[in-house]
Amino acid sequence: MWFTEDMDGQLVEKGRDDLRQLARRLSALFPSLLSEENVRKRRISFLSSSKHRCVSSVEAFQEGLQQHWGRHEVHYSHELDDHLMRFFERCRGYVEGVENNRTALAEVEKFKHGEEMERVRRRMSERLGLPHHRLTPDLVEAAFFLCSYELSIKSLHSPWCFLFDESDAKVLEYKSDLKQYWKRSHGHVISSLSSCPLFHHVFRTLDKAGRPRRSSEASPEPASVLVGHAETLLPLLSLLGLYKDKTPPTADNYSTQHGRSFRTSEIVPYAANLLFVLYDCQRGPRLQLLVNESPVRFPGLEAEDAPLYRDVRATYRHLLDGCDFHRECEGRPSGRGPNTEL
Repeated sequence: MWFTEDMDGQLVEKGRDDLRQLARRLSALFPSLLSEENVRKRRISFLSSSKHRCVSSVEAFQEGLQQHWGRHEVHYSHELDDHLMRFFERCRGYVEGVENNRTALAEVEKFKHGEEMERVRRRMSERLGLPHHRLTPDLVEAAFFLCSYELSIKSLHSPWCFLFDESDAKVLEYKSDLKQYWKRSHGHVISSLSSCPLFHHVFRTLDKAGRPRRSSEASPEPASVLVGHAETLLPLLSLLGLYKDKTPPTADNYSTQHGRSFRTSEIVPYAANLLFVLYDCQRGPRLQLLVNESPVRFPGLEAEDAPLYRDVRATYRHLLDGCDFHRECEGRPSGRGPNTEL
């Protein structure tokens, strides 16, 4: 077993390399923004969660910028901001209503002991020659994680993977998606509303960059790089209205969910990223959204890849004028219930 206890919560070398490569690709895509001069003159801000793997991620991203320029003497700095990047810890409505609420993940528990998982258990117990009762759903999931970790971290087709076929993997993928949907995404309104501080930060930054500047004002930052967690990104994507299927995933509708857009393996893989790119255009600034470096269209503005920024603001006016973190997280209990909207 190559996993050691000191690896817990740390960024592995494969993860560092993912971040370096991401920085190099973005530098090539936006050379005037992620330029050596802008970094050297500290025009670009770097914010990170205080968790060790996030700090390692922002450092690896900065190393990637240096590699792109072929330089190694540029000195970087970054700030830690858990209020912005770990907002979910401070939202009492989320912590009490979802995180510590046994009923919040009722669909996940139901699926865990449902017929699809039972079939996976039976097939796996037969392959191992173990009595069925010895193999709990948690052990099945642990074996699947070991398979996926060895594949992603070491590029190994692990012996653990021989315990599963493709249909088994799809069941376990669905269980993971169910958990993220009901814990971090559209399943409960408060999960997405907890990301209000990050939402407002993004739009304040874009507002400053997009408005006409007086000669006495400091120029806006060419780029702002924020490093957080999948738990940071999923609520924000949900607040923006992305990846919301007409029929929510439940324990009972696995067979009809194969075409779902809510697939966390595609939305929040390792080194997942969300880019807001503002363009200076003739009719006014335009905003493009990229998820994992691929263009994604704003809900309600699907006709254009990069709609006018004023149209994006109009679409999210209800959140820009509302979405008060204190009111949502400390106020009315009704905001913490399941999201029943389609």
